[in-house]
Amino acid sequence: MTMMRATMTSETLTIFDEPVMEFEGKHYSSDPHDGLALFGAMGSASGTTPPPYAVIGTRQGIDLWGEWCRAFNRSAAVDDPSRHVLWRPFPTYEVAFGSRWSEQPLRTYELAAVKLLGDADNSDQHARCYAVVNHYLDQFETIKKHDELPRVVMCIVPDKIWKNCRPLSRVSGGPSISHQEKRLRQAGQTDFFDSFEPEQYSMSPDFRRQIKARSMRADIPVQIVRESTLRLSDTRKAGERQLTPLSDRLWNLSTALYFKTGKKPWCIRDVRPGVCYVGIAFRRDFEASTSACCAAQMFVDSGDGLVFLGDFGPWYSPEKNQFHLSTEAAQKLLSDVLRTYEAVRTPTDPKISEVFLHSRSSISRAEFQGYQAACDAAVKLVGIRVRSDFHGLRLFRPGNMPVLRGTFLQRGDRSAHLFASGFKPRLGTYDGGDVPAPLRIDVQHGDADVGQVGRDILALTKLNYNACRYGSAQPVTVKFSDAVGEILISNKAVEDRRNSFKYYI
Repeated sequence: MTMMRATMTSETLTIFDEPVMEFEGKHYSSDPHDGLALFGAMGSASGTTPPPYAVIGTRQGIDLWGEWCRAFNRSAAVDDPSRHVLWRPFPTYEVAFGSRWSEQPLRTYELAAVKLLGDADNSDQHARCYAVVNHYLDQFETIKKHDELPRVVMCIVPDKIWKNCRPLSRVSGGPSISHQEKRLRQAGQTDFFDSFEPEQYSMSPDFRRQIKARSMRADIPVQIVRESTLRLSDTRKAGERQLTPLSDRLWNLSTALYFKTGKKPWCIRDVRPGVCYVGIAFRRDFEASTSACCAAQMFVDSGDGLVFLGDFGPWYSPEKNQFHLSTEAAQKLLSDVLRTYEAVRTPTDPKISEVFLHSRSSISRAEFQGYQAACDAAVKLVGIRVRSDFHGLRLFRPGNMPVLRGTFLQRGDRSAHLFASGFKPRLGTYDGGDVPAPLRIDVQHGDADVGQVGRDILALTKLNYNACRYGSAQPVTVKFSDAVGEILISNKAVEDRRNSFKYYI
């Protein structure tokens, strides 16, 4: 039940109830920590065998991971009980997910730290990242030779790699290459005396994005963990990285691993059968002024996520700073989405009856006509622009805390602002650092109740399986769009891709 706060001319202010999630045994909670601790993850009662996994890292990283595995099987909490509402105690992996975490990996692969960190100092960012990723991917070739395969591969990464292998990282001590030289190397053209892999210049210079993309050919999800994340103390020494409490990190990593090994920790209770949500994301090819590519993320009522790559084309308009697909490209993208869902749908899964498109960029009439052409006549299609409104409307209330999460300002029949971040009564505080920015919601095409659209979007903020969070500031269809788009689009040389969302987070 919603609470009416105020009614203004053509504007209505409402506070949505917090969406409720379903856990094992059809038990329900609005807080994933409560649900997992009290009832267990979905499917946790069906088996007690821990998932097999492999570990790749330096000697130091492997040792840190071994200590972390033992922590998975112990409870953890911050010392001050008054902080337990915000930083929830971790009840052990077995309590939350139905089995003890195996402290013995299926296999362990040790990397030579000197060589790995040496390659991370290469001044050419593409060569640097490509070489570092190769250290990890070489071990995948060995993993695939065994009969029993791991369900997930842990890549324990020294912090130096995180620092040096990002798009804006700079390493001194050697010559860098110009954009012109980069284009020549992508084409395999360079000085006679140079020796390099042309493929590396068609890959993202970001370690996370590149290893996610290139490891898909092994068909095993990857979990990347920085060595500093595995610190087992809440006490921070001088010079150490600032971390959240150990209990919070245990919750987050265990939730992500449970999902990546093939199970969903929870699902949304009040979902409508047959409804799917498709997030549309674009990324420019900065080698050309108007060239861009589109990626789509599909989420259905069960919480399952599928990922798709569209075509490159002149989708970007510098004058309007907008992305728009052609009618044909839009039809092809959504056709691939719906066809793949039908291919993986089980007899108990409902047929799709409604499709809601979420895009941060405006959806043109031509695009929407293409999306419509991909749907059966009986399927309801709605095109919605969803974006964070950082420079627009703000709401304030008396006291020291910001507006409540779930505050919904309807501004007509087709437009609204939703505060997915804000004060959370369950936590007794606002757990953000800035003044909450609302999501601007515009129903641009099709017919839909904008209030129901807002409730759906708020529910989708609970489907971030990459962490154990009360609720994100953005729906999952929008939150991961950049990361998924970067993995798919910025690694052009990768052709072997997977559709499951677990390979991308």
